[in-house]
Amino acid sequence: MSGLLTLPERELGRFVEAHADNPLAFVESAFPWAQEGTMLAAHEGPDTWQVRLLHQVGEALSDPDAGARFAVASGHGVGKTALAVWLILWFIATRPHPQIVVTANTSTQLATKTWRELSKWLQMSIFRDTFTWTATRCYHRQAQSTWFAAAVPWRADRPEAFAGTHEEHVLLLMDEASAIDDLIWETSEGMMTTPGSLWVAFGNPTRATGRFRECFPGGRFAHRWHHMRVDSRDAKMADQKQIAAWVTDYGMDSDFVRVRVLGEFPRQAVGQFISEADLEEAERRSPTVDQLQPTAIGVDVARYGDDRSVVLVREGSQIVDMQVYREIDTVRLAGFVCEIADRFRGVPQSQDGYGMVTYNSNEPVLCIDGVGLGAGVVDMCKTRGYRVEDVLAGSKPQDPTRYENLRAEMWSKMREWVKTRASFDTRTAWYRELKADLVSIEYGFDDKGRLQMERKQHMKDRGLISPDAADALALTFAVPIAPRRMPPPFNGGVPMLQGLPPGLSWMAA
Repeated sequence: MSGLLTLPERELGRFVEAHADNPLAFVESAFPWAQEGTMLAAHEGPDTWQVRLLHQVGEALSDPDAGARFAVASGHGVGKTALAVWLILWFIATRPHPQIVVTANTSTQLATKTWRELSKWLQMSIFRDTFTWTATRCYHRQAQSTWFAAAVPWRADRPEAFAGTHEEHVLLLMDEASAIDDLIWETSEGMMTTPGSLWVAFGNPTRATGRFRECFPGGRFAHRWHHMRVDSRDAKMADQKQIAAWVTDYGMDSDFVRVRVLGEFPRQAVGQFISEADLEEAERRSPTVDQLQPTAIGVDVARYGDDRSVVLVREGSQIVDMQVYREIDTVRLAGFVCEIADRFRGVPQSQDGYGMVTYNSNEPVLCIDGVGLGAGVVDMCKTRGYRVEDVLAGSKPQDPTRYENLRAEMWSKMREWVKTRASFDTRTAWYRELKADLVSIEYGFDDKGRLQMERKQHMKDRGLISPDAADALALTFAVPIAPRRMPPPFNGGVPMLQGLPPGLSWMAA
């Protein structure tokens, strides 16, 4: 890439000495700001709030006998991950053989956001030939076993990676820190006993309780932390058009806007709606066998070119089939839906020596997303005689005091199912796709305290795909579905008549 800054090795050494105590000067000099031919061609330097924090970090570390702790609660899109990466690169470049631990709320966030961002900025820096980035480590090429930063996913049952250390230079960086378990925070205290250590926690303030919240005014540990709040409306990197849409769709006084825009803590917890821990528990759970479990088929109909149409079949605690279609018209989709329904509408119960077969006549229920293009699929399936529920996700829920709309109610019921009954088979070809959808969506509460689910378009604005597979599963919870009816008893392959007086057989009828 043309335009990148380059310094001879001798000058790099002088650069390190000059910037060891000045992270702001490091960031302003180590990257090709406003240089043509680079990714920073349109950017003159850090944002105002980033400048302020970098300056404060340098001041706090000027006392060699004290550790420094910084907590930053921000709205969405302000550039907090970039700032986190600058601090990592500054620390690893200016301190010999440091211990640098980087973690995040989820392993996905750590790998695809924080750690990926580190690779991007390293390649733009004057230290790109000094350090090597891998999927889990960033190390000095001449001392890779002792001079490195490590990406460490946290686990509450294995907090050892965040325990005390004897290294001279220690940096602990937490991204999306609000969702990191309190036990990891408590264990990490041992890392901060080293003079000159640095602990920085960034995140959207998604939880009204917990250790991240306790770092801010009113919290038990606020006196130990430097704290900062960043409003997305004041950040030059934030998408102001997107912010305006959030305010319109969720309301200025909603918890979603408080967290995602204002950088303020919510009245109730917000953030990731279904946790990876809940899914892992469902993966270990043995499936329940119940012949009376009804069959519900959720059909999420694609509205945009890159969306997926998904047909998902759920029987009680298990998902027994899921089919994904891309770039398909409603006529063909309706045909596939009916074809799948046919496989579950007539299940042979018994067969005698004369070839007489009886069936369970319980029909599967097609819960079809009837918004927009989905209306056509609803009409075609109804015309063909199937049991169809026309589900309008934005309509009034059964309990309007708790949920903003029917979609929020469906997702809430699905989450309870995941926590208590679901049994997921990880060997299926489609499970990874479904799991990614389930953990991606976020939630909040409106000014009436009702549950709100993140809109699909807003997920796309965050760089995620529409959670079509998860929405198909949620559709199976749109309406109450009665259990199957038991088939009639058999005697020698011939169905017995029901409703006879006591003591009479079918031959006496």
